[in-house]
Amino acid sequence: MKKIVVLTGAGMSAESGLKTFRDSGGLWEEYDVTVVASIDGWRQDPELVLKFYNERRKQLENAQPNAAHKALAKLEEKYEVQIITQNVDNLHERAGSKHVLHLHGLLTQARSSIDVNLVYDIGYKEIHIGDLCEKGSQLRPNIVWFGEAVPLITTAAEICSDADIFVVIGTSLVVYPAAGLIDEVPRDATVIVIDPVKPQLYRSFKEIYFIEETASNGADRLFKKLMAENSTV
Repeated sequence: MKKIVVLTGAGMSAESGLKTFRDSGGLWEEYDVTVVASIDGWRQDPELVLKFYNERRKQLENAQPNAAHKALAKLEEKYEVQIITQNVDNLHERAGSKHVLHLHGLLTQARSSIDVNLVYDIGYKEIHIGDLCEKGSQLRPNIVWFGEAVPLITTAAEICSDADIFVVIGTSLVVYPAAGLIDEVPRDATVIVIDPVKPQLYRSFKEIYFIEETASNGADRLFKKLMAENSTV
């Protein structure tokens, strides 16, 4: 069974109504990134940071997986599918995908502010000042902020290193370290990039396909292409 590795970004969830950070009308225009999404911002104003992520969690509760999420889940009928997402929502899991690695953390989890190993599933509940972990430290969102290391990047690189097919959906491939994952993909792999704006790739591969569509439309074309190829094997 061929292995498909899918790297997804903000464009994947935009069609589910979740605002992205960089698009017009996105979250960056409402909040200062240096305050709400950085370790320094957390230290300076934790109450504001908690408010920001409480709002995002509430928004996520009312969002639904879109056609792109569902198409990737259905690919598991014929392929081994591993998703690596830069998104902090749980829409891949809710669509039925079984193997999802969250590079930047997960919105429905909290963790200790002094012990990264103390992680708690909180669903869509709010976190408030005074909510403590079992060691007595303030709970924070289990999110990787600017100024922090990405602890799962090595695991993600290992996953990419034996991909037969590498798919990129809804990410510009310019934000590191996630953008560097394509450098770990074998050169004889097939690479498929889905994005309305065609990104520039700096590596050559055996086969490269660009699908200049939104996530849902592009994932539909991807699903039909891969399922058709599998049926001829």
